[in-house]
Amino acid sequence: MLQQDPGALVETVLQGGVIAYPTEAVYGLGCDPDNDEAIQKLLDLKQRPWQKGLILVASDFSQLTPYIDCSVLTEAQMQSAFDKWPGPFTFIMPKRPGLSSLLSGQFDSLAVRVSNHPGVQALCQALDKPIVSTSANLTGEEPALTPEEVIRQFDGKIDGLVAGSLGAEPKPSTIIDVISGKILR
Repeated sequence: MLQQDPGALVETVLQGGVIAYPTEAVYGLGCDPDNDEAIQKLLDLKQRPWQKGLILVASDFSQLTPYIDCSVLTEAQMQSAFDKWPGPFTFIMPKRPGLSSLLSGQFDSLAVRVSNHPGVQALCQALDKPIVSTSANLTGEEPALTPEEVIRQFDGKIDGLVAGSLGAEPKPSTIIDVISGKILR
């Protein structure tokens, strides 16, 4: 299961695999945001209801634009996100019409982040797109902080694991509604 070769990992994701990888604060589970079968596999592995939605994490904002509807946001609202990115801030933004509800859940919005974690940035750059991101844990359990904890919860169930260092954040990203400016987590 351990695949450290970036090329192999990119192929795993593009072929519908689910991987675990280090982020700013915890290990994440991820997959191709354009592959509904992979997203469903990730939700099933995590035992997460689709209604909750997921986060897309990217290496830069341009990777997120195919998934969100910027036309309804003001310049000031967009700037509020740009001022905090890249970094441990997830913004709730309007989703583009037709986006898979497996990504957005029951909402008309999507959670998005531009990561400052070098490994996440490299992975998204190699994929040339964002990756789905959710904490690597079964629903209700504590998020994995080490490769060993990922293996304990998901051994034989995920398709790849990036062993690496977490970022310096003590807790998962802050979630902010870009329209209201309200901090949700």
